[in-house]
Amino acid sequence: MKYRTLGKTEMTVSVIGLGTWQFGGEWGRDYTQKEVDAIFDKARETGINFIDTAECYGDHLSEKFIGEAIKNDRENWVLATKFGHQFHGFYDRTHHYKPEEVLKQLDDSLRALQTDYIDLYQFHSGGDEYFDNDDLWTMLDKQVEAGKIRHLGTSIAKNNNTFQTEKTPSFNASTLQVVYNRLDRTPEEEVFPICEEHKLGVMARVPLASGFLSGKYKPGTTFQENDIRSVRDREETERKLALAAEIQKNEVPEHIPMAQWALAWCLKHPAVSCVIPGCKNPEQVASNAEAANLEMVYENHPQAVSP
Repeated sequence: MKYRTLGKTEMTVSVIGLGTWQFGGEWGRDYTQKEVDAIFDKARETGINFIDTAECYGDHLSEKFIGEAIKNDRENWVLATKFGHQFHGFYDRTHHYKPEEVLKQLDDSLRALQTDYIDLYQFHSGGDEYFDNDDLWTMLDKQVEAGKIRHLGTSIAKNNNTFQTEKTPSFNASTLQVVYNRLDRTPEEEVFPICEEHKLGVMARVPLASGFLSGKYKPGTTFQENDIRSVRDREETERKLALAAEIQKNEVPEHIPMAQWALAWCLKHPAVSCVIPGCKNPEQVASNAEAANLEMVYENHPQAVSP
């Protein structure tokens, strides 16, 4: 495993993290604690130490699975979660960004995660009208002072949101989470330069483009009803599947699995600290972790650190 410093936080994170939306039950299957434990056992084995979750992956369900899985070695993990939504069912959420609502979410997340602190607490994909709220960030600063939160961050909904990216440092937030992958390079245009200017740690989410860059799905693929990809625009889905097939044919070396190549491709960019792919089983965790060893992940990356 390779490691990088996450922006100005001074936290050392594995370049491959664990994305955990799937534990909330919206990606085609439900999980048991035993299955989640096996995934975390493999993560430990491979050197992964960064976890990204959210209060609305299920009703704190993903957090509960994680809390149980890491309760005996919590100090070895860099644990990131988010705030701003409430889960009501499959692909059904409401927005909750008032300071008193967020404080309750924080306490609920701490209980679910079985911890007394969160390493990185992130504003979760809200509009600018929710984000640009001094009262919210003042309340969060107080939680940092109280020791409930180590660092604050922003997870932008649209990967060209320069307003939130620019303003993140002014709210004492140190990181930015953004959709970035070979099918969507939008952040390279304006968001990444801002992040580099302000030394924000960047987490690339959806690095496999919701699985389209995994090499498993071909044009014409359909998804089952309890898979969140089934509710997305069919025409756009087909376009991405076709583009992914072209990329696999023309850009991915034959001896490298496409998913590993896609993760390493994201990690080449000097603004990116880590990628946070989802995983359905320990085998996918191990395969994702192997991406850290591809030559595309340059050891002279500006954020590289020794393990």
